[in-house]
Amino acid sequence: MKNTALSHKHIELGAKMVPFAGYNMPVQYEGVNAEHDTVRNGVGVFDVSHMGEFLLKGPNALALIQKVCTNDAAVLFDGKAQYSCMPNGKGGIVDDLIIYRIDAETYFIVVNASNIEKDWNWISSHNDLGVEMQNLSDQYSLLAIQGPKAAEAMQSLTAIDLSNMTYYTFQYGTFAGIENVMVSATGYTGSGGFEVYVKNEDAEKLWDAVFSAGANWGIKPIGLAARDTLRLEMGFCLYGNDIDDSTSPLEAGLGWITKFTKDFTDSEFLKDQKEAGVTRKLVAFEMVDRGIPRHDYPILDASGAVIGKVTSGTMSPSMKIAIGLGYVHTSHSALDSEIFIEIREKGIKAKVTKLPFYKA
Repeated sequence: MKNTALSHKHIELGAKMVPFAGYNMPVQYEGVNAEHDTVRNGVGVFDVSHMGEFLLKGPNALALIQKVCTNDAAVLFDGKAQYSCMPNGKGGIVDDLIIYRIDAETYFIVVNASNIEKDWNWISSHNDLGVEMQNLSDQYSLLAIQGPKAAEAMQSLTAIDLSNMTYYTFQYGTFAGIENVMVSATGYTGSGGFEVYVKNEDAEKLWDAVFSAGANWGIKPIGLAARDTLRLEMGFCLYGNDIDDSTSPLEAGLGWITKFTKDFTDSEFLKDQKEAGVTRKLVAFEMVDRGIPRHDYPILDASGAVIGKVTSGTMSPSMKIAIGLGYVHTSHSALDSEIFIEIREKGIKAKVTKLPFYKA
């Protein structure tokens, strides 16, 4: 099991550490609900240094990205980022990822920690275009500084105008005295904030500076458990739960990042699937009766027949109701459809709702 450059910091702070995607990671510090509320209302810091980072360079870098990804990266400009996913050649998803355009021939790609090797091998297998590829995953640390007070709390550390950074953009600059740092606004919590990428040797300096600068704003370290409740309240997909090698982007509600203005892996299959219509869909639901849905719980219809399964579920700390995502047959996917979640061998009533669950 790998440590991040900051694992010792989390241990010193008394975090509960767990294995996650091959890394020793902090799952919580003072408790999920308190940490969740810190991010929703103030500012919190996640160590997400386990994420993978690839650099693609050369005149054909964009062509390679266009070939393996569903979204149209041709619309990107310098300093703009894009959410996308990679189909697996069988209609499923290799991974979801974020693409950052540094310049016309240089792209920085961030992938999920559990898929670093798989993604690297997949992109490499399609690189017959002479694109220079670098796997920087073991060289970089990443802090996600999230919450409505994040920009104000961190502004003293950089000349980058944090409060005016628009969603899915990024800039390079000096941050906490560290030069050539990438700062992006591609948060996974729905409460604003940004991410700071530094080399591992600068990670501790960054961590200390961030907590010093944010002291007057009540800044706190936040674990992966609260990251999960925050993203679920927004309806953001988590790879391995809501999307995987067996789910298509169209089934997962990711048609908005699936652009048929170009050819890509599985584009014909997905075009046909779109025209024919999917037979199952990822839906959001909230519990009507008492019970908390969990990953892999069966979803039933009124007669007790299995019509799908839960992919993510929790008690929402912000709204104090139980919420979840799950795949159901399309006949049960309409808004306000009554479904039942099997909890301890009983069908507990729920209803299909729209996303996001949480609205600031």
